Amino acid sequence: MRDLLQYVACFFAFFSTGFLVVATWTDCWMVNADDSLEVSTKCRGLWWECVTNAFDGIRTCDEYDSILAEHSLKLVVTRALMITADILAGFGFITLLLGLDCVKFLPDEPYIKVRICFVAGTTLLIAGAPGIIGSVWYAVDVYVERSSLVLHNIFLGIQYKFGWSCWLGMAGSLGCFLAGAILTCGLYLFKDVGPERNYPYSTRKAYSATAVSMPWSHATHRTQTAKMYAVDTRV
Repeated sequence: MRDLLQYVACFFAFFSTGFLVVATWTDCWMVNADDSLEVSTKCRGLWWECVTNAFDGIRTCDEYDSILAEHSLKLVVTRALMITADILAGFGFITLLLGLDCVKFLPDEPYIKVRICFVAGTTLLIAGAPGIIGSVWYAVDVYVERSSLVLHNIFLGIQYKFGWSCWLGMAGSLGCFLAGAILTCGLYLFKDVGPERNYPYSTRKAYSATAVSMPWSHATHRTQTAKMYAVDTRV
């Protein structure tokens, strides 16, 4: 059961890390709404803005100003949160790979490998926090901005809604939470499944040596007793 939980967590960690990285470096965090009077699709990301013509499919992108330039608080904070989530999720996934039983890393130390999986799960749980905060905050800000324009009957020609990059960020963050929960809570619940799985190698070795020596000493004692009984019988 423990192996199954590890593989399931590795599956979620792999795709969650990929979703977070793709969401951070793609350009569709905001997309023009269907009711806007435009003949092209405009997408805004964290680093550049792209426009795709609806007729010929030609796509042009314009990068934002330098990182040192002045940007909106929403853009700067979302960048920082998503980059932090990417780094933590990547570190957690690599750590999880080292903790898998199928990976020949510290094969004689299963107790340490369980600790490695626990560290990976904790890292993934932490990685999900900045990812979900950045994605949800960006989406809520876009929704509030659009709702305020509609509420005050202000039409600027282009109205935006959050796009698929924002959805990927949310999905990746939730996947990190799920993988982290499996590695921390799930492995803790099934830590005693299977004899000799979660104990150090030295403990198992000592236990095996004791188990072998006990029958040998018992047999030696019986042999000496039999010899003494035979001598007494002859006398």
